[in-house]
Amino acid sequence: MATETTYGARDHARAQEGTRAEAMPVVPAGDWPEPPPTAGPLVWAETVAGGNYTHRVLARGTELRLTDLHGDACAHLLLYAESRPWERLNVADTVKVQWNAYLGEGQLLLSDQGRVLASVVAGTSGRHDALCGTSTLVRNTGRYGDGTPQGPSPAGRELFKLAAAKNGLEPRDLPPSLSFFQGVRVQEDGTLDFTGSAGPGGSVTLRTEQDVTVLIANVPHPADPRAGYVSTPLEVLAWRAAPTRPGDPLWDATPEGRRAFLNTAEFLASKGRS
Repeated sequence: MATETTYGARDHARAQEGTRAEAMPVVPAGDWPEPPPTAGPLVWAETVAGGNYTHRVLARGTELRLTDLHGDACAHLLLYAESRPWERLNVADTVKVQWNAYLGEGQLLLSDQGRVLASVVAGTSGRHDALCGTSTLVRNTGRYGDGTPQGPSPAGRELFKLAAAKNGLEPRDLPPSLSFFQGVRVQEDGTLDFTGSAGPGGSVTLRTEQDVTVLIANVPHPADPRAGYVSTPLEVLAWRAAPTRPGDPLWDATPEGRRAFLNTAEFLASKGRS
């Protein structure tokens, strides 16, 4: 075989240059074949396979668009203030402060410091979840026979551990996550009704309001009732834009949101940033 020797393996590897798989990062991101028509210069372009994960540090004012390409992606998301990992996405406060358990356009993703990490500025899916978190090793092992990150049915928390480690974070740094493209609704008796996907092509766009570390695990929603492990590719695109400013309708949409933006602006001003 051509790869039996070191030279053969090297030549084989170099021959792959320029080829693309269905799920992989594109470097540089500007080489992405179909950038959004209204987007600024791309800084992140990747397709994440089902049962896989990705991560990136994004500057304040970046817009991040996630797209469910085939209808069975589920993007589990964690956010951390970059260089301050103790300030992180707080799902409970995100729901409680905004009086809304259902994510959608206009919602803010809040930290436990009462500041905005990111805002949801656009979306076409509407099937999101702030209640169930992601899957675990124990749960996936019981349901599918395996939940390890290298196995056929990796659990979201196990993939988050890998993404976290690559950003200097530990398992204890993993709080409950949000899910996009697969969701639940709470019934009158308190039970959860799995809503499933809105179908192929659904997207959601976030705007980062601080420098943030983004962790994403693309795995089935823990409430998905299907017997098999169903997870299809997720498209991730990010581009330079601008953060939300006073005068933007989102800034003043609610008293709670305005206070969160003011908390964020005050903190950034103390660091010499606007």
